Amino acid sequence: MKRIISLIISLFSVVAVSAQVECEDTCSHIHGIDISHYQGNVFWEAVGDNSKMAYVYLKATEGGDNVDSKYKENIDLAHRYGLKVGSYHFYRARIPQETQLRNFMAQCRPGDQDLIPMIDIETRSGLGAQEFSDSIFKFLVLVEQAYKQKPLIYTGANFYDANFQHKLDDYKIMIAQYTVREPVLRDGRDITIWQYTGKGHINGINGHVDKSRFMRDHQLREIRFRHR
Repeated sequence: MKRIISLIISLFSVVAVSAQVECEDTCSHIHGIDISHYQGNVFWEAVGDNSKMAYVYLKATEGGDNVDSKYKENIDLAHRYGLKVGSYHFYRARIPQETQLRNFMAQCRPGDQDLIPMIDIETRSGLGAQEFSDSIFKFLVLVEQAYKQKPLIYTGANFYDANFQHKLDDYKIMIAQYTVREPVLRDGRDITIWQYTGKGHINGINGHVDKSRFMRDHQLREIRFRHR
């Protein structure tokens, strides 16, 4: 009986350990995370000690006046502990583009960036297809003019298929799809980065964190911020 109990305990121990295996533990792709105030207080020293995490995107702003409450602290500490850092803006299609750009630029200062800016696009805010398209592409042009380089675009696979087919060919994209299979977009376009989970774990962060990895032969240098 004792032997049976011992075997059961051993089995549960193996399952528990297996449950903690993360994607970066089993492949050689370039991995990273994105962080906002939702992660609370991040222990950046522990995050920086994880050699498998090469980059982090930090939420800076949203819409016309929202600033992520942890952005300044996060960017300072992420740099201190050696991560390559980029910043992102959550786009709100009904808010004037110039207002959103001013909000983003007030936080996302070029001198602080290792990676190109990222624009998070997840909602049309009730706009029709053409009105939404006009809105977002006007904003993307303004961002490119301000930072002298095209931003990285973040969106979900389904949202991309519904709104962006054949429209983002000039931009590098990060696609969110939380499945075990790699995303394939309807227009067949190349994906630079795949955000494969919203429930990742990493030392230094309590709770879940979004994790992503570069697809195929894509490299970190492709999204490095070009300081002029």
